[in-house]
Amino acid sequence: MTSLHLTTPLLTHRSLSAAIGKRVLLKMENLQPSGSFKMRGIGLFCQRAAERGARHFVCPSGGNAGFAAAVAGVELGVRTTIIVPGTTHESVRLKIRAIGADVLVHGDVWDESNQRALQLCEQEGAVYVPPFDHRDIWDGNATLIDEVVAADADFDAVICSVGGGGLLCGVLEGLHRNGLGHVPVLAVETEGADSLHAAMQAGDLVSLPDIKSIATTLGAKCVARQAFEWTRRHDVRSIVVSDAQAVSACRRFADDMRMLVEPACGAALSVVYHCAPALAPFEKPLVVVCGGIGVDLAKLEAWKIQFER
Repeated sequence: MTSLHLTTPLLTHRSLSAAIGKRVLLKMENLQPSGSFKMRGIGLFCQRAAERGARHFVCPSGGNAGFAAAVAGVELGVRTTIIVPGTTHESVRLKIRAIGADVLVHGDVWDESNQRALQLCEQEGAVYVPPFDHRDIWDGNATLIDEVVAADADFDAVICSVGGGGLLCGVLEGLHRNGLGHVPVLAVETEGADSLHAAMQAGDLVSLPDIKSIATTLGAKCVARQAFEWTRRHDVRSIVVSDAQAVSACRRFADDMRMLVEPACGAALSVVYHCAPALAPFEKPLVVVCGGIGVDLAKLEAWKIQFER
């Protein structure tokens, strides 16, 4: 089975490494066909579903998960419907339609879109594509660690953003299946979208009342239970950064690498750009540059104005 995701570059950020006195490695998941790491997990989920006879993919997401499902569906020749709430920006809807997937606008919030998706999946041959909470998705996301290990890279910590927890579960699965269960993971969220941090503080899953962060793709009110359970058997260190720090990292990354990434990705990058105290014990951090389609030059400029007042 040929994978739908790419083997992405593993780069050393030389100027930042020199500035902070550590060797900073970047796993460039922003270069996936869908613009984010989601191509790995959702791509594998869709491939396996197609092999079992799926004839219609249905994904309730107007963000990176939906775009990855759309790309996968087109590549596999399977009809794909992405269901988005009315709040999803028209530019995102256009991007999804432009590659050949159907877009259905339903409801005012994701929960209402999700209910419609579940109804559609009652039809024969239709398969629900979850944004992050499924074993196939974690298995696919784990391949990014497989690639880092195959490149014989030397790293002593992994830094990744956390929304629903699909990337975190994949990173942890990848570490353990490669004999690296001792490597700590710095799990980064933004203030107002920190459901993993809240769960770790409470000792059980917590549902946030609402999302108060511009990093909307980190906006899962409740993290996947599997992500929380991992924190009980692995050294996962929760870090919460501000929207301003995430945006600052996005802007610096754009200057350094000539690439745009979402604030959800900027959250992880901010740990190295601002040399967060949690980084102190480590000399060779690996940052997952998770990417994201919800960014453009106009948005980046607007965020700059918003946070530099």
